Amino acid sequence: MISVIIETLREAALRIDTLLKDTSTSYLQSTNASGDSQLEVDVEADKLLQEMLLELPCVKGICSEEQESIVYSKNTQAPYLIAYDPLDGSSLFDSNLSIGTIFGIYNEELKADSLIASGYIIYGVRLEMVIAQEQVLHSRYNGKVWKNLGALQLQSKGKLNAPGGTQKNWESKHKAMVESLFAQGYRLRYSGGMVPDLHQILIKGGGLFSYPATSDAPQGKLRKLFEVFPFAFIYEKAGGVATNGKKRLLELGTENLHDTTPCFFGSTYEMNLVKEVYE
Repeated sequence: MISVIIETLREAALRIDTLLKDTSTSYLQSTNASGDSQLEVDVEADKLLQEMLLELPCVKGICSEEQESIVYSKNTQAPYLIAYDPLDGSSLFDSNLSIGTIFGIYNEELKADSLIASGYIIYGVRLEMVIAQEQVLHSRYNGKVWKNLGALQLQSKGKLNAPGGTQKNWESKHKAMVESLFAQGYRLRYSGGMVPDLHQILIKGGGLFSYPATSDAPQGKLRKLFEVFPFAFIYEKAGGVATNGKKRLLELGTENLHDTTPCFFGSTYEMNLVKEVYE
């Protein structure tokens, strides 16, 4: 049944890729459930994914970063709930930088320990998809078919540093940690999109992505169910580590659909540094 969901997401990727080429970059008057301004393409991609996924007999419901609550299907006995961010980094859309779709497939309940598969689609120079189950498999659409590019695996130490959040709102210890990595020769790679930045670290074999607690967002900015848990699942399956600075991300609970958390993703060396700084 998971394979049916993945095939549907592959088809959705092709349709969203076409949508991105044809849709206006203008903002609407509306905001999403988290208060972010919505682009026309955010709404269109969200609608497309909802319709395609709710047609599947194995899907009980969906929840989206763009919507307030869970939308249930007629398949009340179906096992799977799918949480997704239809277009992560859509503010980059008008400048023609890479953006993505993030999704997590949950069994029966929207909890971290119910996550059984996750992945993302990246709309860039090439259309690619990464799916994590037992392995983290990378594929690319070549214009005719999806081609398997093999499994992604993080090395124990990387070279990339992707620090999120506004620097003036960082804690001093976080600023010192980021600067220590640059002092070691790490390269700054931060686009403002979670998908392209975390994808680059995976492709290049290691590094650190951080979005800490800040003075303006003490609970972090990124959403657990739609963004954080899916990427934590991916990074752990790729041999990396994912924490909130003190605790494994996939051990965190949720109280509300749109809960956020500070988050750090990376390879072993960098995440040991995070542990030293934050614990």
